[in-house]
Amino acid sequence: MAISAAQVKELRERTGLGMLECKKALKETDGDIDLAIENLRKNSGLKAAKKADRTAADGVVAVKVAEDNSYAVVLEVNCETDFVARDESFLALTNRVLDKAFAERTTDIEAIMAGELEEVRQELVQKIGENMTVRRAVIVEGAMVDGYVHSNNRIASVVALTAGEAALAKDIAMHITAVNPRVVKGEDMSAEAVEKEKEIIKAQPDMEGKPAEIVEKMMVGRINKFLKENSLVEQPFVKNPELTVGKLAQQAGAEVLSFTRFEVGEGIEVEKKDFAQEVAEQLAGR
Repeated sequence: MAISAAQVKELRERTGLGMLECKKALKETDGDIDLAIENLRKNSGLKAAKKADRTAADGVVAVKVAEDNSYAVVLEVNCETDFVARDESFLALTNRVLDKAFAERTTDIEAIMAGELEEVRQELVQKIGENMTVRRAVIVEGAMVDGYVHSNNRIASVVALTAGEAALAKDIAMHITAVNPRVVKGEDMSAEAVEKEKEIIKAQPDMEGKPAEIVEKMMVGRINKFLKENSLVEQPFVKNPELTVGKLAQQAGAEVLSFTRFEVGEGIEVEKKDFAQEVAEQLAGR
């Protein structure tokens, strides 16, 4: 049976798939559009699975804060390219995942995605042609919680304070997004991180040949500097460097309890391919 351009157009509009894939699906069903859609949906899981081995290291982060500022959710959803990260359908999926995590106050990704959201994700993978994953979610709770998302949706932070106003928490979250502290206070730094820093300091050229007691004094000074530079409450506040973040909070009768900072793709290892190899794989239908 001959497949008309109008049939292909309708199937494309209803599925968002490419012309060739729509034409093939219609040929297999003798032009039955509804059956073609049904078959395509049956195959979507397989198509999504084929793309699941491709690294999704781009994407967006998102934050949702409770109206009473008692808790917030920060979420990361990944795709393969920054182009898709700006796609309206991808952003709509992200918002739906965020809303569910927020409403159910859960960070269990498997539970969040179970059912309809996973179907939506798989259909979107088929439609757009990129792997997409919901990577992680964190809930931050406290007497005053607020967050900040950088304008490109690639870095977001949420902070919990013991008291204060939402504007203060948002300002501190913005500072965290910009400066990237590792811990709230110096004593929160892990022993492993401190030992690693000590190894780096010992290997520095100006340590060579010095007496052990001098090395130890220099070590203490540099470790203290390392802890100060990486502790949120010790950092100069970005909006007013004359104040530390800790002092800023203290002036409002508050202390920083905790924070979470997400940056898209951090910690994900991306396999590097040369351009010719990538083109060859795409032409081969991978």
